[in-house]
Amino acid sequence: MTDESTRLLRLATYASVVTASVLILAKLVAWLMTGSLTVLASLVDSLMDVGASLINLIAVRYALLPPDEDHRFGHGKAEALAGLAQAAFILGSSVFLVLNAVDRLRHPQPLAEIGVGVAVMAFAIVATVVLLTIQYRVIARTQSTAIRADALHYATDLATNAATLLALVLALYGWSHLDPWFALAIAAYIFHSALSIARDAIDLLMDRELPAEERTRIMELALSVPQVGNVHDLRTHRSGPTKLIQLHVGLPDELSLADAHAISDQVEARLQSAFPEADIIIHQDPLSLGDEGAGGPPIQAGAARGRG
Repeated sequence: MTDESTRLLRLATYASVVTASVLILAKLVAWLMTGSLTVLASLVDSLMDVGASLINLIAVRYALLPPDEDHRFGHGKAEALAGLAQAAFILGSSVFLVLNAVDRLRHPQPLAEIGVGVAVMAFAIVATVVLLTIQYRVIARTQSTAIRADALHYATDLATNAATLLALVLALYGWSHLDPWFALAIAAYIFHSALSIARDAIDLLMDRELPAEERTRIMELALSVPQVGNVHDLRTHRSGPTKLIQLHVGLPDELSLADAHAISDQVEARLQSAFPEADIIIHQDPLSLGDEGAGGPPIQAGAARGRG
């Protein structure tokens, strides 16, 4: 983990907590003044954001700790645990909204001070866009699972804030009965986003392989080094922002140990250049062994280059 990545992760988590806190205060005032159920839905969503962001803050701080004797691969999976906690928060908020929307459909209530609600929701949209801009830049640099989960539910917030704003504008023109229906739609969207966050977190905890295009890129880079005859037993997964890459390379039998080691260093350097945050382990095999003991047939250098 580089100092720059550490700084970016902390920036994203602090910005998330501050933004969510400010929006809670604004939406609480708007809900008390308007009585709008969609504003309440947005308020509940922001309350969930604060809880999730605080969990994120703690998880990211823990994930940034260096490896120790009990955690040789670091603490990156704390981010996945944070993602599961966020999914639970978001699922809870969707159930809450459904219950309130059904109650409002059974017992309709008029809305008041709709102009205040419109102003607050417009402010919420602008603040959320600013936060998402920060988060997406951090994700592009760090590939953080926790920040990705945080950004996903803030993107959901952007949609819910827009839906809330639309519901309030319609209420200004006498369509206030649509308010609980908008709340139900928001609840469904929140539920869908929670499932997506949970799926990503579970993939990380279960050591799911990196995407196929990244594995192909790893193979191509390894095979691009002179004298690397094949690549096999490639294993990959992620732990927080760190990608773990293990592979075997087939080298000519006549090479000395020192020369084989030097070639492996070249492979590692090329992979490290393409995947700066990766932890890479390379095992050298004599080409005469072929695919004996390998987890599937090796990828030959000529065949790989022919595909290009």
